[in-house]
Amino acid sequence: MSTPDHTPATGAPQRVTEVEAFGVAPIPVRAQTSRPFDLFRLTFGGANTFATIILGTLPIAYGLGFAAAAAATLVGVVLGALILSPMALFGPRTRTNNAVSSGAHFGVVGRSLGSLLSLLTAVTFFSISVWVSGDAIVGAATRFGFEGGQGLRATAYGVIALAVFAVCVYGYQFMLLINKVAVVAGSALMLLGAVAYGGSFDPSFAGTGDYLLGGFWPTWVLAVLTIMSNPVSFGGFLGDWARYIPATWSTRSLLAAPFLAQVATLLPFGFGLTTATLVADPGDYVAGLAVASPLWYALPLLLVALIGGLSTGTTALYGTGLDFSSLVPRLNRVQGTVVVGSLALVLIFVGTFLFDIVETINAFAILIVLLTSPWMVVMMLGYVFRRGHYLVDDLQVFNEGRRGGAYWFTRGVNWRGTAAWALAAAAGLLFANTPMLVGPLGDLAGGIDLSLPAALLTAAVVYPVAVTVFPEPREVFGPQGPRWVPCAESGDEPDRVPVAR
Repeated sequence: MSTPDHTPATGAPQRVTEVEAFGVAPIPVRAQTSRPFDLFRLTFGGANTFATIILGTLPIAYGLGFAAAAAATLVGVVLGALILSPMALFGPRTRTNNAVSSGAHFGVVGRSLGSLLSLLTAVTFFSISVWVSGDAIVGAATRFGFEGGQGLRATAYGVIALAVFAVCVYGYQFMLLINKVAVVAGSALMLLGAVAYGGSFDPSFAGTGDYLLGGFWPTWVLAVLTIMSNPVSFGGFLGDWARYIPATWSTRSLLAAPFLAQVATLLPFGFGLTTATLVADPGDYVAGLAVASPLWYALPLLLVALIGGLSTGTTALYGTGLDFSSLVPRLNRVQGTVVVGSLALVLIFVGTFLFDIVETINAFAILIVLLTSPWMVVMMLGYVFRRGHYLVDDLQVFNEGRRGGAYWFTRGVNWRGTAAWALAAAAGLLFANTPMLVGPLGDLAGGIDLSLPAALLTAAVVYPVAVTVFPEPREVFGPQGPRWVPCAESGDEPDRVPVAR
């Protein structure tokens, strides 16, 4: 049966100027021509942007001093990178994206959860990229004496969004080219900022003392969670690019690429952190930075925003457009990209002109961490229990309109992984203590947000217990059998049917 994403018969790598035809069906082994270094470039390029800079300003906007904000940033980046790195292991083996790969642990129907989480992340970071790039254009225009008002802002948003659409339509190879440029150009322009702002920066900046959550430690923990949203946000998307890497590469190199890429994001985080101490109102950072910048740096600052907007926007939108087409088989990858991008663009205009965009970003960033982290924990533990063994064809059952296979479980859902995620997400929300979300147990530790530890610990305990008490069928494991957990005979699983082809 033909797949809905029109995968070409040839396995030859496509040219940069050729529209990518690969969808979520397994790409041919011959098309796996990338290296872990390419994964590093895409991951770093997608984060070496103004969107990351904006996240870097938020600890200062929360009321923290420079030293405390820098510590929160370092902790958030490292913790997030450690959680993210194992998500690079799936794509080379399954030759598809991580949402589809998650069908091995959540069921081929239950993997829709991963698609929804990816959609949340993509809309958030695509919106940030278009918003800050558009506002940077407006800010630069103001410095040169041109006042375009809201009309210029709306036009800038539209232009940036169309540019992102164009790159995503061409696909992976074009994205790789853009990020090759973005990594070098964006880094150089940010380093140039040391010259532009070095004379004004004061490392002893003590903050306002007006902490967002009323106390230092609750606010500091909130800052860590906010920073963590950046590396965690890549969890659903690493497979989009890692699937182009042959499975023959070592596990160490696959883990190192995204980890080092996130460590490298300390550059844009540091840019945002230091420059946020220079603007009058960190809550209106983009406009404030345009005013605080020397006139000669106005154009380089605009280039940082434009290059970064393209990089972040494409990495976020490409993956979700790819996955959305698998949930709606009538849409191919290009059509799915346009649908999701159009939805995000509507939210950008609504969020900018009707609501407080900073508060909206904060709310979505925390949700991304709390909902995506336990999903990633289930995936990682499942990978360990399965010894990295995956049945490529059986992962595609739902995408191709079929039933059955090793990952059908109960009506297409593996309740073990799904229940572990649901309980972990609920635990995280119960302990949340953020400006827009306070759970019933949010004040249990004196206002310190315990949502992430609660979510991670719950997933790490419930899932192993579930697969131990209710073993998964033998056929989902490789020739060596399961690691650390038991297995059941295939016939013991209810609703088991053979693959219908």
